[in-house]
Amino acid sequence: MIVKKHEHDAGEVEFIHAEKAESVRSMMRSDDQFFRFAEKIKTLGDPTRLKILFALSQAELCVCDIANLLCVSNSLISHHLRLLKTMRLVRYRREGKMAFYVLDDEHIRNIFTEGFNHIEE
Repeated sequence: MIVKKHEHDAGEVEFIHAEKAESVRSMMRSDDQFFRFAEKIKTLGDPTRLKILFALSQAELCVCDIANLLCVSNSLISHHLRLLKTMRLVRYRREGKMAFYVLDDEHIRNIFTEGFNHIEE
């Protein structure tokens, strides 16, 4: 066991496993990356948005289909979709006057798969 003292903003900190701590420190993401990740997680913290994302993980849908499926207004769905689009969780394509929404990429589908696997354990 290697003991190494390291000066930190909060004062002197003692690491019992200095090599492990340094290894983890070298892998730490930037503050900006943690902030952006936290923002995405906050976006997922709303049950209505989760239902929208789940529906879109099953099929490409328009606002009116999602609103009908969730028994809420089109304007509420549009509001949530705007936020989900801003956070790059969904994207859309236009067909005439209609906009059809899908998940932005496979990562979002994987979050759902892993999330539901985790709560069903």
